[in-house]
Amino acid sequence: MNIAQQHTWPSTVEEAIAIQETLRNQTLTEDNLPENVQYVAGVDMGFEADGTISRAAVAVLSFPDLQVVETQLARRPTTFPYIPGFLSFREIPAVLDALEKVKITPDIILCDGQGIAHPRRLGIASHLGLLIDMPTIGVAKSLLIGKYQDVPETKGSWQPLIHKNETIGAVLRTRTGVKPLYISSGHRVSLPTAINYVMRCTTKYRLPETTRIADKLASSR
Repeated sequence: MNIAQQHTWPSTVEEAIAIQETLRNQTLTEDNLPENVQYVAGVDMGFEADGTISRAAVAVLSFPDLQVVETQLARRPTTFPYIPGFLSFREIPAVLDALEKVKITPDIILCDGQGIAHPRRLGIASHLGLLIDMPTIGVAKSLLIGKYQDVPETKGSWQPLIHKNETIGAVLRTRTGVKPLYISSGHRVSLPTAINYVMRCTTKYRLPETTRIADKLASSR
């Protein structure tokens, strides 16, 4: 895959905030994706050597049958600390390395993290989507910001995630009786479409297959 754009990676939180503020208005939360989606991908991160080495994993699956067609790994030194709200600066450099190795270009990428459900509307899914100019979806396992009403226990139920009177995502129950996921538009994908693809990529587990397989690759030794 080719990377559409790059920027200088920051060394301080102040520099990171400036980048987020610059990029936040460039994200598209309306659908701009292929009519015929043939491949979906998941990206996830693991860390080695007490966090000093970032290990990025990409899993590309055929769609809609969700068969793994390609996986790639990349490692590089970790250069930004773990700070909630700034994970993209810690993780994306290695993710870009892994994506550059991918031969089968996916139509949509599901990221383990937030899209616009972020204080400055630029979580890792939105940030990555802008850099590679591809449709991305944020699929987070935990809440970063926002409030929501109780989600019914049945599979497929969801509630809007609200922050400052704005709908920034959805709290989605992917399996009956299990904890929900926090779904948000990353880039070039609307929220209804994001929910649709997360559900269509989910089989018998809480996580969509894209995320689950990428997570296993990123964390295995």
